Amino acid sequence: MQFNWSDPTAIMFGIYLIAMLGIGWLGYFSTKNLSDYILGGRSLGSFVTALSAGASDMSGWLLMGLPGAIYLSGLSESWIAIGLIAGAYLNWRFVAGRLRLYTERAGNALTLPDYLSNRFEDHSNVLRIVTALVILVFFTLYCASGVVAGARLFENMFGMPYSTALWVGALCTIAYVFIGGFLAVSWTDTIQASMMITALILVPIMAYLAMQGQLQPGQDWTSVMQPQQFDLFRGASFVGIISLMAWGLGYFGQPHILVRFMAASSVRTIPSARRISMTWMILCLAGAVAVGFIGIPYFATHPQLAAAVTANSETVFMELAKQLFNPWIAGALLAAILAAVMSTLSCQLLVCSSALTEDIYRTFLRPQASQKELVWLGRGMVLLVALIAIWIARDPEAKVLGMVSYAWAGFGAAFGPVIILSLFWKRMTRNGALAGIIVGAVTVLVWKQFGWLGLYEIIPGFILAWIATVVVSQLGTPSASMQQAHAAVEQEIATLGRI
Repeated sequence: MQFNWSDPTAIMFGIYLIAMLGIGWLGYFSTKNLSDYILGGRSLGSFVTALSAGASDMSGWLLMGLPGAIYLSGLSESWIAIGLIAGAYLNWRFVAGRLRLYTERAGNALTLPDYLSNRFEDHSNVLRIVTALVILVFFTLYCASGVVAGARLFENMFGMPYSTALWVGALCTIAYVFIGGFLAVSWTDTIQASMMITALILVPIMAYLAMQGQLQPGQDWTSVMQPQQFDLFRGASFVGIISLMAWGLGYFGQPHILVRFMAASSVRTIPSARRISMTWMILCLAGAVAVGFIGIPYFATHPQLAAAVTANSETVFMELAKQLFNPWIAGALLAAILAAVMSTLSCQLLVCSSALTEDIYRTFLRPQASQKELVWLGRGMVLLVALIAIWIARDPEAKVLGMVSYAWAGFGAAFGPVIILSLFWKRMTRNGALAGIIVGAVTVLVWKQFGWLGLYEIIPGFILAWIATVVVSQLGTPSASMQQAHAAVEQEIATLGRI
């Protein structure tokens, strides 16, 4: 397909992008200071908090990576979805409310490094620096996965060369993040989350109905599939299943998700946000699995249409949408992929920007910088990180799911144990947090290179980081003020009841 602005799909993409830029301008006029730009002034209600957390979590891999994996291997790949649902629920249930309270008590922290530095009274700022560096390393890789997903979309839809599609897809996201900051990102996430769930419900249903029309009388759709594609345990070892389910561990350390909890208007919004978010997530993951699974018999009964999917399984959603719907509806459904890419990439760019602006520039270089200066520097950092991500994503053979897996493990291992223990354990110290972050990050980096035991690197990283945090904390003693702050939060939680 060649790019043509008169094409209905291109028109729908254009309408979508104009709408997102319009929301970006609304965010621009609502952004008065750095808190507004990177945390929305802690003003998000339960509905926006829920869908924004979900959309920023489920990147292009939801409509590309996961359906592609299911299409290639069958239901055995759905252990990822099972692990994610469990991890997300536990994160909402045990981390969200406490983190919202603690970050406000810890010097009204705006970023994750800010929270950890204030929580552990780290006047040397070593903890802040290490946390910010880990965020920048893994998030730049994570951003690159979003850029790859966007490039794949424009390459597939409009016949653009990969090198051109790379820039077009990235610029679509950069524009409204640069303009509107956190508020624009959160508002657009709500729209994008709605688009994603609609697309993931419609496409597998229509694919199933279309496939049924191609079967011979009395023929069942399962007859065109291999028995092993139904097997949840196909070729699965204990290590393999645990590795897939361990994706759920990553939730406890993802800065772009944790920052949504921090931005909630009140801790009282968390329970309703949790219910909304989990319902949305379960439906989306079920839809993504269904897209890949139904795609198997659909293309088996339409082999003449399977060339693109055979070449790259991660295009299964795109091919089904183009083949099953008229161009106008297909354009709207395919914009859901762009929505998934933009929602996550925008939040990741913003978190990287906040780490550079709040945790490095203002802390070490310009403590007296004006709010206007910080906001514009934040916008500049969005551009800088985006350019680096584009450079990393320049390889046309890059796989979205593989890049997301690496970054997800890095954050989950480096920050997950530290965040959990910082919220629940009063004996934790600054040195314990520092040891946990370093051990978790280094373990992931090393394990990834050697691939020992075939075990997903988040598992050893999470375990060793937890042990390091506990052991090193036991060697010291938290200050009286740290223990008092922890007791105050516990008392407030007891007063609020279930959150």
